[in-house]
Amino acid sequence: MGRKKGVPEFEETGPDDFDPANPYKDPVAMLEMREHIVREKWIDIEKAKILRDKVRWCYRIEGVNHLQKCRHLVRLYLDATSGIGWGKDGRHPSLHGPKVEEVESE
Repeated sequence: MGRKKGVPEFEETGPDDFDPANPYKDPVAMLEMREHIVREKWIDIEKAKILRDKVRWCYRIEGVNHLQKCRHLVRLYLDATSGIGWGKDGRHPSLHGPKVEEVESE
């Protein structure tokens, strides 16, 4: 027994029969959609890691001039890291923490 030759086939888009209004209607489509979302998040995370390595390399190579020379890479890295990760789903940062109750003033 050996490994299968070739690259595994993945669909580029989510399942067509997934209904976001009623996700439990079709459990197979729901699981396929979850796998698709997880796969896309891992791709975004790996892209950010590659950019992070490029920023490290640029800082090390450029030395004192890294603020001017690496600015474009830092911007790309910051754009790539905003909104990725588990549990955030691109929500506003104020929605991530505990809810703060407003106190009525007299």
